[in-house]
Amino acid sequence: MSGSAIGTDSPAAEMAAATPTVTQKDQWMVESQVFHTYQHYSSLPSKAQAVLLELQRDKHMEFLTKGLRQLGPSFSVLDANRPWLCYWIIHSIALLGDSVHDNLEQSAVDFLNRCQDPEGGYGGGPGQASCFAILYVFYRIDICFLLPHLATTYAAVNTLTTLGGYRSLSSINRMHHGGEIDVRACYTAISVASALSILDDELVQNVGNYILSCQTYEGGIAGEPGSEAHGGYTFCGFATMLLINEANRLDLARLIDWVVFRQGVEGGFQGRTNKLVDGCYSFWQGNKVLKELLSLTRLPIVGREVEGGFRDKPGKNRDHYHTCYCLSGLSAAQYSYSEDADSPPLPRAVLGPYSNLLEPIHPLYNVVLERYYEAYEFFSRR
Repeated sequence: MSGSAIGTDSPAAEMAAATPTVTQKDQWMVESQVFHTYQHYSSLPSKAQAVLLELQRDKHMEFLTKGLRQLGPSFSVLDANRPWLCYWIIHSIALLGDSVHDNLEQSAVDFLNRCQDPEGGYGGGPGQASCFAILYVFYRIDICFLLPHLATTYAAVNTLTTLGGYRSLSSINRMHHGGEIDVRACYTAISVASALSILDDELVQNVGNYILSCQTYEGGIAGEPGSEAHGGYTFCGFATMLLINEANRLDLARLIDWVVFRQGVEGGFQGRTNKLVDGCYSFWQGNKVLKELLSLTRLPIVGREVEGGFRDKPGKNRDHYHTCYCLSGLSAAQYSYSEDADSPPLPRAVLGPYSNLLEPIHPLYNVVLERYYEAYEFFSRR
């Protein structure tokens, strides 16, 4: 007998082995594109390699500043996420060690003021309210266009923190009824309250229990109990637990294992098991807040666009979201953080010329560290 119905040489097994799935095909395509980029880099003379490794700050700044002044019609789908666009762009500029011009800074502060609800919180744009933000837009007729939203509030506060100075910070009214309930909402609420020095025991109550219920059998953290572990939610959940001093309640060994196994053979990170790598997860997964030490040094070669900006992966277009989080992940990889809060992070590994060194970030809030301390002192005095 040549084989059984469940044997490795059965027709069904042979067909399964010979017919790759769509997921497998997509994975092989990404691997091929990334490895082709690596091979091209390796074949270049050393001087050409050095040029390729430069961040090309001027081109990134041109791309970002242009986006802050005016966006094309295709961005209309992000109309309810405009504070996020401000954050992605202005934070990227700060990471590059630069700042926006005074007139643009004033325009940004004025714009976010028009997004702010009189009772506190920020909507997705002037006259808007509940923007069910970043990448996931839901429509709830009962509250849409009535209330500010945690996600856009987080984006607006981080933008104003990054701009810094009295004009920006004093514009925030620290005084939501409804909204979604998930790990991201926990993080944005706790992060904003902590950054503005208004975090109290009542706000923290039962948050740790909820996040603990979202840690899956894999070790990562899901958006809600019973869902699949995801890189973005894992960052949000773990960062929240650190901010409320309950991180030791998580199964940290399994969490670290899950994060480590999210790095693909290409060098990048995937957001979930059996998904494709994406440049933004260099922050969500590769951030030092998760205490893993895997290399992100290939990011400037694979993720960036020649004309400035960063992308999801080879073959995709650049955008402000991926530029923000690719630069954030690169910054996190470049520095060594001390457990002593008073010790500044020290440069650890800079790929290419030393001019590639970015500004250090606060790994829990993802704002430039210097701007965080400025905001902390400002709100602590009020």
